[in-house]
Amino acid sequence: MTIDKEDFQLQEEHNFEWLKQLGTVFCVFDQQDSGNISFGVEKDGRKYFVKYAGAKPIDFSGSPVDAIERLKEAVPGYQSLEHPYLIQLIDYFSTENGYAVVFDWFDGECLHAHWSFGGIAKYTNPDSPFYRFKELDVEKRLRALDAIFTFHTHAESQNYVAVDFYDGSILYNFKNDETKICDIDFYRNAPSINDLGENFWGADRSKAPEEYELGAPIDSITNVYNLGSIAFGLLGGEMDRSFSKWEANQELYEVAIRAVEEDRNKRYSTIKDFYDAWKSALPL
Repeated sequence: MTIDKEDFQLQEEHNFEWLKQLGTVFCVFDQQDSGNISFGVEKDGRKYFVKYAGAKPIDFSGSPVDAIERLKEAVPGYQSLEHPYLIQLIDYFSTENGYAVVFDWFDGECLHAHWSFGGIAKYTNPDSPFYRFKELDVEKRLRALDAIFTFHTHAESQNYVAVDFYDGSILYNFKNDETKICDIDFYRNAPSINDLGENFWGADRSKAPEEYELGAPIDSITNVYNLGSIAFGLLGGEMDRSFSKWEANQELYEVAIRAVEEDRNKRYSTIKDFYDAWKSALPL
């Protein structure tokens, strides 16, 4: 299909007439497996990010009806967790065949841009956002992590648990060195449990052991693991958590390695405790 000179692919035709009222489409994200397709739209000099469920994207094997329901259920989370480090919700509405959520556009790049830099290219291609982020000096990466930890401390204070948070949820503006969180669609009110078993939402490189176990608690202790694994992704060797791959100081390494303990009881019990320990370990 083509809208405003932007080409994209779907499994079947779909009516996007409703998009015209929002402005001119300047980019399309059509390779998500969530059932959503997203558009960058501009109107009167202002840009928006429009996430839509109801169509059948190429990589989606589920039901559009389920995708619509999930997107509707995501809206209260964006409202409750409004924060300077979270992309800003502007509007949401039903269409004839689906559901759309409109956000303010943030001029950042996704650190897991699998649609452009899939597989090994994410780590080796000099144009990959993840590669370029890892080339930044440690101080800038620490500031990005600070934004991530600040937002999740806020989410915890609002009685939410992060679900499906991974490097694909991180946007980075390389010009302004700004970080924002996107895609918190699966965040839940606490307490919660793993209701999907080993297929629980998330990326293997950042999922906690309990996120593979049906009926296991999904809580702040789980999120401590998620954030620790993100720290290893952005400052270390990702799933190789040896100190030799770590680029920050020993004190921060000790905090991060405790966060990713396999045994839940050995981790920090809250995100706030983890973040406090992290701040205490930062170089002066």
